Amino acid sequence: MPKSIASSIRKGNVLDIDGKLCVVLTAENIHPGKGTPVTHLVMRRIADGVKTEGRFKTTDTVEQAYLENADYNFLYADDMGYNFMQPETFEQISISKDVIGDQAQWLQEGMTCDVRLHEGNPISLELPPRVTLEITEADPVVKGQTASSSYKPAKLSNGARVMVPPYIEAGVRIVVSTEDGTFQERAKD
Repeated sequence: MPKSIASSIRKGNVLDIDGKLCVVLTAENIHPGKGTPVTHLVMRRIADGVKTEGRFKTTDTVEQAYLENADYNFLYADDMGYNFMQPETFEQISISKDVIGDQAQWLQEGMTCDVRLHEGNPISLELPPRVTLEITEADPVVKGQTASSSYKPAKLSNGARVMVPPYIEAGVRIVVSTEDGTFQERAKD
């Protein structure tokens, strides 16, 4: 298995921790004023879904699991999970809600996602970095509120809530980051 230094580990990487595969949910490099810099990882064990945490010196090496990457297009969600199709072979796979987690709200029909497979089983998924959605509800601008001072809450067509600049109204299409759900820009379509 390939080894990587802890400071280079990112969200979505899959590590072999004591013989168990874990997908990284968050990775944070901490540089205290005194002492050794550390990498704090929050992971989910793939076998049983249990969340675990780990602290490594930023220079420690960790084992990354060997994974196949393949592009799959999102089809639909049902009680079993989220269904995807490989565009060349038309092979369909179902990915459980546990694997997708909070990212599910950004899935759109036909969206191409990078699915990571370990021995043929889907264990993590990477969405495109941005998604375009329509605002269905936007709070009115508060009188005296300056454009630079604050954003206002708005609801998207997928039901998600985001903070948007005061000039954004209902019916406007915006670009949202799938990583943290933040407003990026007004859509150019």
